This record gives sequence, C-alpha cells and structure tokens, in this order.
Amino acid sequence: MTTNESNQRILLAGATGVFGGHITKALTDAGHKVTGLGRGSGNGIGADLMDRDGLLRAVDGHHFDTVIHAATALRKAPLRHRDMHTTDALRIEGTAHLIEAARATGARRFIAESMVFGYGYGDFGTRPLTEDDPFGPRGTTPELEKHIEGMRTKEQLTFGASDLEGIALRFGLFYGPGGTDALFPMLRRRQLPVPDDHGRVLPWVELTDAARAVAAAVERGRPGQAYNIADRTPLGFRAHVLCVAREFGLPKPMAVPLWMVRPMAYAHTVMTGNLRVSSAKAERELGWTPVYPSSGDGLAALRADSVNSASR
Repeated sequence: MTTNESNQRILLAGATGVFGGHITKALTDAGHKVTGLGRGSGNGIGADLMDRDGLLRAVDGHHFDTVIHAATALRKAPLRHRDMHTTDALRIEGTAHLIEAARATGARRFIAESMVFGYGYGDFGTRPLTEDDPFGPRGTTPELEKHIEGMRTKEQLTFGASDLEGIALRFGLFYGPGGTDALFPMLRRRQLPVPDDHGRVLPWVELTDAARAVAAAVERGRPGQAYNIADRTPLGFRAHVLCVAREFGLPKPMAVPLWMVRPMAYAHTVMTGNLRVSSAKAERELGWTPVYPSSGDGLAALRADSVNSASR
C-alpha cells in the first residue's frame, strides 16, 4: 500500500461543482490544503482548462503536491448526446493541459475522475466488472464512441504522464447532497417519466462516499492504478428514482415505454444499460468502504439530514 504524507497542497480542478465541494470537504477534513482551479469566481486560481497558455500562466509560481481533475461541464443531468460534448472535450484536451500544469507546479500525483461507463454502454450481464476488464472499448455508435473516447483518453493521459503518479477513480452514478434534490421539482410536477428497468441495474455511489474515495486515493492509491468506486447494491434507474420519491414523499414517476424516451438519446442509453462493478480493489488497497452500502441507505440519511436542518 502506498502512503503519502498528510497536509498536502492540492490543486482541485472542478472545486466549485457539486462533487468538487464534497471533495474539498473530504480533503480538508483529512488535513490537506485545497486550492480550487476553474473559471468561476469561487476558485483560488482562475483559469479555463481548455486554454492551455492561460492555464500555464495561471499556475506559474504555485507549487502543489497533488492535482485532481474533477472538472466537467455538466450543470444538470445530460439528456441528449450533445449535452456531453463539452465534458468529452474536457476529458481530452482539458486533461492534457492540466497534466502540463501539474508538471509546472512540481506535483507528484495526478488523480482523474473517471466513470464506470468507460467500460462501455449496454448490457454486461450479471458478472460484476473489475479493473481487469477492458476499459474504453470502441463505442457501438459514433456518438457513444465520442463519449467513450473521452473517458479512454483521460485515463490514457493520466497513466502515461511522465514524472506523475497517475490514478483513475471510476465512479458509479452520483446521488446525494446537492445532486438528488435536482430531481425534486421534476417529480413534483410529474415531469420525469422513466421506463421500467426489466431487471437492468447500474452502479451508484453517494457523493460524500465518493469524495472520501478521492481523499483515500490521494494518500493511499497506487500509481498507475484504476479503482472502481460504487456502493454494494446496484439498482435500476427507475428503482433509484422510485426510492427518491418514496423517501421524500413525492409522486412516483410515470412508467412509460422505452420508445418514449428515445428523443432523450443519452438518457435512453443510460436507462437501458445493465452494468455491475466490483469495488473490492478500492476496499482492499485504499481502505475505502461506502458508508452507504445502498442508495436506499444514502437517501434515508439525506432525508434525515434535511429534516434535522429544517428543525434547526
């Protein structure tokens, strides 16, 4: 097991996003000093990952021990393929630029936020995939290849970066504080039609659990390794949304036939996926275990927190 010192200076690209906020808290709680990097005013270093020269100017004179790439262009759930295109670019050009910036700051370690969909979109049966399974297979359509290319290239750049200890964390679908509440208005207005799962399941991970995995990778991740980060209870997309509605007393989403969501092509692809992953490697090497072994547990905790907050 690799152990890096605490009290590291960490540069976090994507710090002002929902997940970035959770990562910042997890790292700060672990004793590290976090500086945000991004275009927003809340960042310690203002820069655009797609602007190589501007990024290198922005980090000039700074020193960091670890750089984390958790930047996306997503402000809401992607529904159509085009909703992913800017994030696809961030995973390719943005990663290459950030690796240059990491070297310029003298960083030793580079951690990339990746996704389980890098294994591909589709039906993978009942066997949980491990990090030994092929990652980044060619997409079955041009649009899917564009998304998978982004995830494939991000990891290739991470592992191929000379003088940097590259680590990739392959996350399941996020839910939890700051994420799940985006579903509430759509459920209240019955604007979230979801087809039946028909036995299909997907990996999920609660946001604070995911952020703790990042902190664990900073301190204990092995260079050149990828880690699946998901809870222990894969769940279909509709089953997850039903759990949200049940926990928060919201109307159930309408059940619709699959063809009705085809205009939302990316969402249709995700909803029709069937994928399980094993996080045993992360549990073994990072010492990470999910506090919430299922999204039911995580959503119950989220509801309890919201009730407690409202009563204060």
